Amino acid sequence: MRLESLCKACVLALTMALCAMPAWAAFDLPELMSLLARQKSGEARFTEQRFVHGLEGPLDASGTLSFDAPDKLVRRTLSPRIETMAVEGNTLTLSRGGRNRTLALDSMPELLGLVEAMRGTLTGDGTTLQRYFKTTVTGSAVKWTLDLVPMDSRLAAQVRSIRISGRASEVLGLDMEFVGGDRSSMNITPAAPGAAAPAAPVPPAATAPSGAPGRTTP
Repeated sequence: MRLESLCKACVLALTMALCAMPAWAAFDLPELMSLLARQKSGEARFTEQRFVHGLEGPLDASGTLSFDAPDKLVRRTLSPRIETMAVEGNTLTLSRGGRNRTLALDSMPELLGLVEAMRGTLTGDGTTLQRYFKTTVTGSAVKWTLDLVPMDSRLAAQVRSIRISGRASEVLGLDMEFVGGDRSSMNITPAAPGAAAPAAPVPPAATAPSGAPGRTTP
């Protein structure tokens, strides 16, 4: 009986000690956003494959990404053709073949949501992400995954889900599933500090597509 009582006392003491210890907090969205917010700017190379229903094989693209907090994001595609998408604040500028189109993001809610998924992640803006998406974070600071499911009905009509992956303050992957079965996968390689961006070949003269919305300038 004495041994049994001693065992019970030890178990009780151990339980109380464990209860008194602070709980180990799970890696969550605020912690991830805090990590990402430390990086105020960055450049990277990307390769992307888009799988389109009805087409054999993926559509490949590659180029560079850059961002500057709080709201500037530039995607420069170098292959298969040169084009640039630059976002700053509420302004989106598309450049191709020497022509520019300037659009207001808030006039295209679906595109605004997609931009904020990447821009909000890169700048560690969890408030903006939760405005457009249901967020789920898994993993740890060493290797994390952020799943985004659109809450806006207009965006949800086109995009089923977005998965962003990375380590610490670096974003390394972006996978998207579209309504209808299409999907895209982007691998991102952050540039080493001080590394120069790859030079782009000089594009041939081209004519911008007619009837496109927005303001066109030479």
